[in-house]
Amino acid sequence: MHALNLNSISVYVHWPFCLAKCPYCDFNSHVRETVDEGKMAAAMMTEIDYHARLVGARSVKSIFFGGGTPSLMSATTVDTVINRLSKRFSIDSDIEITLEANPTSVEAGKFDDFSKAGVNRVSLGIQALNTKDLIALGREHSLKEAFEAIELSQKYFKRSNFDLIYARMGQSVSDWQKELHQALKIANGHLSLYQLTIEPGTPFYGQLHSGKIIIPNEDTSAEMYDLTNQICESAGYEIYEISNYAKVGQQSKHNLTYWKYLDYIGIGAGAHGRITLAGQTYATMQYKKPETWLKAVQMNGHATKVKENLNQKAMAEEMIMMGLRLTDGIAYTDFKNRLGTDIEKFIAMDSLVSLKSQGFVSVKNQDRLRLTEKGRPLLNQILGQILV
Repeated sequence: MHALNLNSISVYVHWPFCLAKCPYCDFNSHVRETVDEGKMAAAMMTEIDYHARLVGARSVKSIFFGGGTPSLMSATTVDTVINRLSKRFSIDSDIEITLEANPTSVEAGKFDDFSKAGVNRVSLGIQALNTKDLIALGREHSLKEAFEAIELSQKYFKRSNFDLIYARMGQSVSDWQKELHQALKIANGHLSLYQLTIEPGTPFYGQLHSGKIIIPNEDTSAEMYDLTNQICESAGYEIYEISNYAKVGQQSKHNLTYWKYLDYIGIGAGAHGRITLAGQTYATMQYKKPETWLKAVQMNGHATKVKENLNQKAMAEEMIMMGLRLTDGIAYTDFKNRLGTDIEKFIAMDSLVSLKSQGFVSVKNQDRLRLTEKGRPLLNQILGQILV
């Protein structure tokens, strides 16, 4: 975490549409028979103009097209968004422009055009490297398409990532070990490895509680997490965030914006932002439903549903929650530079001392709070104990 640089900003662009809703997904994604991409693109241009007026002259260091499934967009729309941002803001010479993609044949065939539009990093939602689990996870792509998309992504983009979900239904530790070794052989410097989380309101939630699906227990999941860290580290992939592993120089610049609690703009239905205006930090959120978002932009010139001036306590909690996801943790001096007060004001010190003695957290040189490898999988429980 660093003292805030008001000359720099990141941009998140949300494309809310998917071909189908995955049974584990609780993101803002929607299935529609038809999408008027022209109207959606025009509304995104309007929102970019609005935010440019709002935050003033800033240099964009990263753009992230997320979703939903942003690879369902045409390359023309992606190009239009990037061009509009370059006209309304200055652009860093080493800007990172990431696009999330699903590895279907149709979408992978667009990679060349996305690259020409300016995308220089792609993140593929692979999720599993066997057919049985791809079907169980409700994925639209085949195993063959997954491997082809990984190969194509490395052909057309300087940098690439792919996601895998582990601790899946019926998966053993040895199953995951084999799959992870296979993934590392074909990876290109970055992997996002997530344990399957069953969220309320998703189809998997109902299936889990009715006994239709069974996932590994906590001990097995913890063993898988430890094994993941060991195998990735031995392959030269450093864990720099709870679920993200990278070789030197391959960390996601955009995601580090979130974890270091830096400013970013949210464009598109349901997009969130954190922006600093006149010394105050605001949380912004756009209307989630695409049709509502589109109508609001057309009527008001933007679709910001929430623009909340965060108080010091809210900012402190967010900084701690995000910063502890990083292996490096939070520097006390950086915290004070940002909030103007000490981090101890917002931490239950008795709980911190107890967690430290149990080996879940460490305090380096009395200036950096971080989770240990033992504490990392227990982030949510630890936050519940230390936040005042």
